[in-house]
Amino acid sequence: MGPAGGAARSGRFFGVYLLYCLNPRHRGRVYVGFTVNPARRVQQHNGGRKKGGAWRTSGRGPWEMVLIVHGFPSAVAALRFEWAWQHPQASRRLTHVGRRLRGEATFAFHLRVLAHMLRAPPWARLPLTLRWLRADFRQDLCPPPPPHMPLAFGPPPPRAPAPRSQAGPSDDTGCEPELDVDARCTLCARALQDEENPLCCPHPGCSLRAHVICLAEEFLQEEPGQLLPLEGACPGCKNSLLWGDLIWLCRMGTEEDEEDSELEEEHWTDMLET
Repeated sequence: MGPAGGAARSGRFFGVYLLYCLNPRHRGRVYVGFTVNPARRVQQHNGGRKKGGAWRTSGRGPWEMVLIVHGFPSAVAALRFEWAWQHPQASRRLTHVGRRLRGEATFAFHLRVLAHMLRAPPWARLPLTLRWLRADFRQDLCPPPPPHMPLAFGPPPPRAPAPRSQAGPSDDTGCEPELDVDARCTLCARALQDEENPLCCPHPGCSLRAHVICLAEEFLQEEPGQLLPLEGACPGCKNSLLWGDLIWLCRMGTEEDEEDSELEEEHWTDMLET
């Protein structure tokens, strides 16, 4: 199934990327990292440690960011994915992935690890996008990503503004207006005024607004053995919705500024490795 809407995967950006070294002396080397700003991050890597790059890439450039996986719900989720991709033999979720084979290129090995990661819990249920920034480096993954993870090409789309609630008029500030006093959950009919962020269907003309728990229970009727839903049909317009996209839409515009996240990324990674 495709994403719920064109802006559903926008908002705060957390990505895990794969760098490829183009320097003839080090050609074929790769580097896995976390970023909230891909364009800026690759410039930092090519600028060396003094420009914010990692010590493992410093002085070995130029580096090209060829692939990025994005759509993580938080920086911590992305950093854990980064660490597992960097250390597949140490991750308890990747014990089934064999070591690098004799004669297997480092780039091919990292793609093989990535293919298994996207099929392993908990990552298999995230609304991730696999994006090739260099189409000439593209290779099909085996096994392929889950059907709800789209394949994309080119630079990531710019951040979208926070969505406006369908409840009541809005002003020109772009801020989400407060819910009507009498607003009620479409599913349970209980009041929504105490709900900080009800889930809303992004499709035009649909008036669905629901408590998180109510909509989760509705979606889980098709997946009774799961704790969190993956996707479901909107009770209002019947369009297919990805759960992760709904949560993203709910949270858009509420995150803190991204600069601090980028500045601390290597420090956070070191903490996760200990």
